[in-house]
Amino acid sequence: MDKQLKTKENIINRLKKIEGQVKGIQRMVKEEKYCVDILVQIAAVRAAINKVGGIILKQYTLECLKKEIDCKDNDDKIEELIGVITKFMN
Repeated sequence: MDKQLKTKENIINRLKKIEGQVKGIQRMVKEEKYCVDILVQIAAVRAAINKVGGIILKQYTLECLKKEIDCKDNDDKIEELIGVITKFMN
């Protein structure tokens, strides 16, 4: 299987799992579950989202950015990458 397709499927599967976690949090709120338990689940969703973001950022750097740097002005693409990393970290 193509590496890019495998990565895409991995990302989609992770996002579906996150979607399920968010629906679970909604259910917990409706059922007035213990706040600490809800916060733990929110932290888990944040961690999962950060992991997906890291995978996409790595993919962008290895594939998209590499191609662009070979074709265009390096400084602009490096600035774009710095901007994306900054947004991702905030």
